[in-house]
Amino acid sequence: MAQSWPIHRGCPHDAIGIDPELGPPSADEATRALERRLAGDGDHYAMGYSYTSDDPDDMVVVVALRVLDERAPSPFRVVVEEVDTDTWTHILREGGFDTVDEALQWCDDRLTGEAGPLPPVRPAAAASRPAGVAKAPASRPPGRSR
Repeated sequence: MAQSWPIHRGCPHDAIGIDPELGPPSADEATRALERRLAGDGDHYAMGYSYTSDDPDDMVVVVALRVLDERAPSPFRVVVEEVDTDTWTHILREGGFDTVDEALQWCDDRLTGEAGPLPPVRPAAAASRPAGVAKAPASRPPGRSR
């Protein structure tokens, strides 16, 4: 997400890549895809909470975010980075929540080892009709009318 700030101010994405020598590489394509999205869209969020655990048995970063677009589905997001110290790779995942309390509770539960899976981010609703465009009448089944 920190990369998003200079990218949106004209810095070429390739000029601020993360040095692979400074940390574990991504474990899978889902992690790489989320990393790319956050680098491009990171300025669409406000950070509300972050915690890093460097415990070798559970290296994790949890971040709770608020989506700045008030119309966005799942307005509160949790991004979790977990490091696998055996393979020296990391995964990054995102979950969506309706309230800040739900997001923070999931973070607390993750840090105590009691969290379930992250809930998926709700998909965006279909584009709404522009104002003033009439809705097509509902079709009626054949038969008697009222």
